[in-house]
Amino acid sequence: MNRDASTLRALHVPGAPLVLPNAWDAASARLAVAAGFPAVATSSAATAAVLGYDDGEAAPVGEVLAAAARIVRAVDAPVTVDFERGYGLAPAELAERFAATGAAGLNLEDSDPATGELADAAEQARFLAAVRQAAASIGADLVVNARIDVFLRRSGPPEAQLAAALDRAARYLEAGADCVYPIGAGDPEVIRALTKGIPGPVNVAYGGGALSPAELAGLGVARVTFGPALQRHLYDTYGSALFAAVASGGNPFAR
Repeated sequence: MNRDASTLRALHVPGAPLVLPNAWDAASARLAVAAGFPAVATSSAATAAVLGYDDGEAAPVGEVLAAAARIVRAVDAPVTVDFERGYGLAPAELAERFAATGAAGLNLEDSDPATGELADAAEQARFLAAVRQAAASIGADLVVNARIDVFLRRSGPPEAQLAAALDRAARYLEAGADCVYPIGAGDPEVIRALTKGIPGPVNVAYGGGALSPAELAGLGVARVTFGPALQRHLYDTYGSALFAAVASGGNPFAR
């Protein structure tokens, strides 16, 4: 069954955030643990890329779950998986199949990956509650990070986005989520309003380094993630150059 959910949950401390440089396979997860990070998060986009698919639930759910299980087996640390919108699984099947990977937690987002349409907030809260209940019924303790997509989808003017994010966060936490992730929130004052107005841990994306982890800590953030940015930076910066050097007859190891 899942490993170290209680440990992962306890690492979400407002003002002393859990920093998670998202991995995409067993090798990158091992690098994160070797660097001293106490837990591993995956990125759906980065994982899909190494599986040969686009992001947005294009990868078959069985392959995504198998990839998660490989990461869990590879590291001695809690693993939390970006599970997008749940891949169309009903809560009972989702909980059973996900728990079988051994992962300690998962992200669940509140918009349709294919259309970008936001789910009704009450409907999403019921979905999260059903996942929590289904997990409990099989003895699985899962750390649920509920993603809030109003900023990402630019749903209304800025003040309406903030109000909607606060409303959704309260609903999702009441439904059983452990943490909320208002993806796309980057303005310091918006982040401060979120952490002050949300009665639970808040996950914020690193966002290319506009705000450092220390600055995010000062704003009350409890979790900092990177999404697919590290993988993309690695491949764009080094991968293309390595293959280009080989193709041109050069030395790919020369600096």
